[in-house]
Amino acid sequence: MSRVGNNPIVIPSGVEVKVNNGEVVVKGPKGELTQPFDTALEVAVEDNQIMVKRQTESKDHKSKHGLYRALINNMVEGVSNGFKVQQELVGVGYKAEVNGQILELNLGYSHNIYLQVPTEISITAETLKGKNPTITMESYDKQLLGQVAAKIRSLRKPEPFKGKGVKFVGEELRRKAGKSAAK
Repeated sequence: MSRVGNNPIVIPSGVEVKVNNGEVVVKGPKGELTQPFDTALEVAVEDNQIMVKRQTESKDHKSKHGLYRALINNMVEGVSNGFKVQQELVGVGYKAEVNGQILELNLGYSHNIYLQVPTEISITAETLKGKNPTITMESYDKQLLGQVAAKIRSLRKPEPFKGKGVKFVGEELRRKAGKSAAK
């Protein structure tokens, strides 16, 4: 039995949900998102709540039950409150600048990296004296926000010895001892 899939999704005020031919459309103050869903599931809007129900007890339908409930919940949360991701550039000389929707990163390579950020994401870069540069991204689309954050992180993953690289704010890195530990 899917524990996640059975939970109802409460629709906050200002959010409008429509279900049409295997597609859920969620519209709110921050934006509009659509998500197609499997025909083995049934999505119903009743009494300011969204219920996701499955037709059979097969393993495939059980897994999709929880998945689509979570995706729809993220859509409702995103169009009402939005999501925020912060990343930190740890390393000497690492910099980040934002010009419109283009993110310019200096991550210790021989060249700067220019990354075009989708228009659904608002991005800012901040450098304070004595602290690492931080990149803050906000969006109503959680999936897109996670993809862009993962792409930025993949440009220079944090290494385990000094911790240099792009990491999420608050992330705990597993550190290794260097050569001096062998003595």
